[in-house]
Amino acid sequence: MLNKEEIKKIIPQREPFLMIDEVEEYTPGEGAIAYKYVDENEWYFKGHFPGNPIMPGVLITESLAQAGAVAILSMEENKGKNALFGGIDKMKFKKMVVPGDKLKLEVKIIKRKGPIGIGEAIATVEGKVAAKGQLTFAVVGGEKNE
Repeated sequence: MLNKEEIKKIIPQREPFLMIDEVEEYTPGEGAIAYKYVDENEWYFKGHFPGNPIMPGVLITESLAQAGAVAILSMEENKGKNALFGGIDKMKFKKMVVPGDKLKLEVKIIKRKGPIGIGEAIATVEGKVAAKGQLTFAVVGGEKNE
């Protein structure tokens, strides 16, 4: 289990944009299972939506991407680099995510070629699918002018 401080040693995101709270397990280059504890005081709930707080789908997607980044950026050759979105495909949102939810984030890396790869991503709350789709990533950094 990785806590937030240990996660910060792998991925570059920081508060308020660090969207995972702990990592249950991960295998470098293969996948990760992480969690986001959705708190009523999250910055985005002030406007999305007053009186009816719902976690934006793009932030669920970002949370999944950060979980996948733990798997990719924990690889020895990727330490100190960043994983950027190359694409989002077949992303479907099935359930609203609201304050108090424990969002489980599972990403399995299904393809890699050089710095580009694809992850199958699924977010669930209490076993029910909140979102799922494919995330394409590009690993960058570590070299001048990148």
